[in-house]
Amino acid sequence: MSMQPKRSKFRKVHRGKVRGRATRANKVSFGDFGLQSLDAAWISGRQIEAGRVAINRALDGQGKVWIRVFPHKPVSSKPAETRMGTGKGDVEFWAAVIKPGSVLFEVGGISEEKAKLAFKRAAHKMPIKVKLLRRLSST
Repeated sequence: MSMQPKRSKFRKVHRGKVRGRATRANKVSFGDFGLQSLDAAWISGRQIEAGRVAINRALDGQGKVWIRVFPHKPVSSKPAETRMGTGKGDVEFWAAVIKPGSVLFEVGGISEEKAKLAFKRAAHKMPIKVKLLRRLSST
């Protein structure tokens, strides 16, 4: 099942621009390890779900997974070979707007080797470059 909001205030939105680096959600807050984006992109709900499934399968039921991004942006497109005019196209999918530095997923309660394996599998599902991030120790 693809991720999408239950309700939204507006059916369609403008494309917008992705500028700058992430200032929030750019540190590991919940788990011990995180998967951080290095590029700006729109990530669809299907890609987020594919990453979640890949991480859960690699963990073999151990540890906990946090998804730090959610697709709030409706992306519309017009069908091929359609004349100009006649309004904006239908919503094709929902996307999460990702800035460089955003943490996409976090895992906790597992070893570093297992986290590396899980995030390597999830990285193959992502349309951007990503890197492993460790939680900063508070001591």
